[in-house]
Amino acid sequence: MVLMLVKFDLKKRVKLAQTVWFMYWFAVMAGVLVFSMGLFFKIELRKRSELMDNNESHFLPNLLILMGLITCGINAFGGKICYDSLDPNKFVKWKSILKSFLVLCVVFNGLLFLTALMCFLMRIPLQFTLAEGLKNGMRYYKDTDTPGRCYMKRTLDLMQMEFRCCGNDNYRDWFEIQWVSNRYLDFGAKEVKDRIGSNVDGQYLMDGVPFSCCNPSSPRPCIQNQMTNNTAHYSYDHYTEELNVWKHGCRDAMLSYYGGMMNTIGALVLLVTVLEVAVTIGLQYVNSSLSTLANPEDPESESEGWILEKTVKETFTDIMATMKSMGKGTKVEEGGEAVVTTVS
Repeated sequence: MVLMLVKFDLKKRVKLAQTVWFMYWFAVMAGVLVFSMGLFFKIELRKRSELMDNNESHFLPNLLILMGLITCGINAFGGKICYDSLDPNKFVKWKSILKSFLVLCVVFNGLLFLTALMCFLMRIPLQFTLAEGLKNGMRYYKDTDTPGRCYMKRTLDLMQMEFRCCGNDNYRDWFEIQWVSNRYLDFGAKEVKDRIGSNVDGQYLMDGVPFSCCNPSSPRPCIQNQMTNNTAHYSYDHYTEELNVWKHGCRDAMLSYYGGMMNTIGALVLLVTVLEVAVTIGLQYVNSSLSTLANPEDPESESEGWILEKTVKETFTDIMATMKSMGKGTKVEEGGEAVVTTVS
């Protein structure tokens, strides 16, 4: 029993082929969109690659770029087949490879769906990547004279101003590291000696944050040093007063930014997947309707088209039986070779 049988005459076949041809070229544009999204995502990640712990985060944008290119190629080829199906003489040359092409399209649709799923799931590993990357970046903030790290201060400052955030989890993360370079410290001053001496690791720690943590919307001039000392500033109580630095951490801010971007890309890839499934079904109808012409010599004769020649259950059973027979055939060949070896 065939699945979703439809009867066609010449007019319906021509209309079907033209519609699927149009959808294929629309799908080519969708492939360009997937490619563009992957390229944009890669550029956005590369802007702040110094703040990420590994390069695995670039796997998804690279995959999107690849899937976009494949989408363009497959749909351009499918569009050509649909165009040639309007002329039975031209369509004959595609009949031998059309079944394999349809199988390839089904496999590709599955991969496209998995790509969309990965867009939604990548938020989890990205969270750990950002946490470790920001932690290391903050430690290197002071190393403006160290090769390979001299731009870290600039990167972090720009990032904190752009995302309106401070620190990894919050602004207090800056209290736990030395973010001022030794070249700017007066080691003869008592305050500097006391701060370094009171720390086990010999670091100059203070209750202050970089200028990029300051909130320019605050009516009060920025208090970025001695933030927990009530006596250091007039009419100031750090327990009750609204701090004039960004309160939320950069990890959550960046995760929200990239997470929103990945959710949007994932939703668009899902829509492209639906479009790919539609054009694959359309091409199958074109193929089956031309293969079942009542009179192949007469293009105006009626025909039937379907998605599957059998039901889903029967088709799956046939595929499994074919795979089993192929496996048995391989074993027989191996056994035959063993017998020949023994006789000789």
